Amino acid sequence: MPRPATADLEALLRDLQAAGIEYIVVGGAAAVIHGAPVTTQDLDIVPRQSPEALQRLADALTALDARFRPVTPHRDIAPTLEHLQGGGQLNLITRHGPLDILLRLHDSRGYDELLPHSIEITTDALQLKVIDLDTLIEIKQSTGRARDLMVVPILVALKKH
Repeated sequence: MPRPATADLEALLRDLQAAGIEYIVVGGAAAVIHGAPVTTQDLDIVPRQSPEALQRLADALTALDARFRPVTPHRDIAPTLEHLQGGGQLNLITRHGPLDILLRLHDSRGYDELLPHSIEITTDALQLKVIDLDTLIEIKQSTGRARDLMVVPILVALKKH
């Protein structure tokens, strides 16, 4: 099945919500949700890591036909519950495009540590937890990656308005 190179954020968020997945949106998608005039190729989430939550996520990834990126004829690997029980990052491609599951951020914070720094956003179709703007700025500044540092002034300007 062909998979899009750019995430359909709404479709991914809708399917994760329908599956009962508990997560916090971080990264570029969080910037977009906060109203930053930026684009993103993927959806980055930090999921809750209780055994029940991880099993629901594993089932949802199966339904999304998720595979590790990049998919090649010699590397067509579906994520498993065991992958989700690790502490790293899973770079996946789904039928709705790229989905990155960050079990821990680069600074070792996971869902429980980030939850107090998240806000709830409700639309007609979705109810989301999104990392708050201050913490998103802090995370982007601390990675040291050029693509993250370029977004920081935009996020700071957004915070002022």
